[in-house]
Amino acid sequence: MALIVQKYGGTSVGSIERIRAVADRVRRARDQGHQVVVVVSAMSGETDRLIGLAKQIQDRPLPRELDVLLSTGEQVTIALLAMALDAIDCPARSYTGAQVHILTDSAHNKARIHDIDAVRVRADLDAGRVVVIAGFQGIDGAGNITTLGRGGSDTSAVAVAAALKADECQIYTDVDGVYTTDPRVEPKARKLERITFEEMLEMASLGSKVLQIRAVEFAGKYKVPLRVLSSFDEGAGTLITFEEDTVEDAKIAGIAFSRDEAKLTVLGVPDQPGVAHKILGPIAAANIEVDMIVQNIAPDETTTDFTFTVHRNDYERALEILQGTAAELAARQVLGDAHIVKISLVGVGMRNHAGIASQMFGALAREGINIRMISTSEIKISVVVDQKYLELGVRALHDAFGLGREPGAT
Repeated sequence: MALIVQKYGGTSVGSIERIRAVADRVRRARDQGHQVVVVVSAMSGETDRLIGLAKQIQDRPLPRELDVLLSTGEQVTIALLAMALDAIDCPARSYTGAQVHILTDSAHNKARIHDIDAVRVRADLDAGRVVVIAGFQGIDGAGNITTLGRGGSDTSAVAVAAALKADECQIYTDVDGVYTTDPRVEPKARKLERITFEEMLEMASLGSKVLQIRAVEFAGKYKVPLRVLSSFDEGAGTLITFEEDTVEDAKIAGIAFSRDEAKLTVLGVPDQPGVAHKILGPIAAANIEVDMIVQNIAPDETTTDFTFTVHRNDYERALEILQGTAAELAARQVLGDAHIVKISLVGVGMRNHAGIASQMFGALAREGINIRMISTSEIKISVVVDQKYLELGVRALHDAFGLGREPGAT
């Protein structure tokens, strides 16, 4: 008998029929002798609907009240799924994040999990029940409802699995595993049987929508076995593992991309110690995450141009902050561009293969794609390009690195 945590996303529970299908799958696992905890998202489209209602009241809804509102989406799903399980003679009990005491910090809309009290869940499991938990939400030390941000149900599931020391955390979604890239952009994309935590962490952080980055961080930190599967089709899915098999053969595991990028540049900043902190400090204080950073010294060596990227949702706020900072620094000009994308190659095999960057840049050059920014790490190379070149760039790189071929094929 194993203890399994299953997570179902919004598409998987998007209708009563799909909720019943999830209940059938959960019961099959329980009938095999497993203890099962289910973490669910709101029904597909529900979170966007609730945000839309909030914005009819306020352009910038109060973060605390928005969390109270958004948490109701998952509450609907857990109750319906518990009912569906009971209807097929599978005892179940539903809980909100607060009821199982998923303790978070107080960063509304972007909260991070600090601790989970697993006592209540274990008691139900020992009593033979399936436990259904609302993903995406928790409670802070003051008793306020918090939410974890987009994709937070993945994080909830892995955190619950870690707290329970589960044998496996299964992420059920509308795809049947992790692919070399998004099949909607490159139809020749291939499903991976396995991928390392390191690669999956990079893929998630660079724009892959299969798993949320904090979920992968949790899984890697607490050594939670993680598997991505389809809610609609049978199959083994993709195993996320620490093993680095066939590194010599697999130079590149996949291509990630992000459409949600924006670039900000401040020109003519005095070149002096601490200038980067003066620029990025106010950005960080506004809880805006910065990704790629490039600094260029002007020919006169007295000023510098400073460029960085942020999520497109944070663009307007970051631009407003940067304009104020630029005035204080007597900078020459602030420029912004919200029409860029990021494309990234990821693979632990990069450690053992030279020439990956050259091959990447050559493939993009042959398609006439100009690179605006470059960032590298030990197992990834990212480039920023104009958004109109996203699909062309992904397909060109997928072909250049032979990612559509099965391992070992020539």
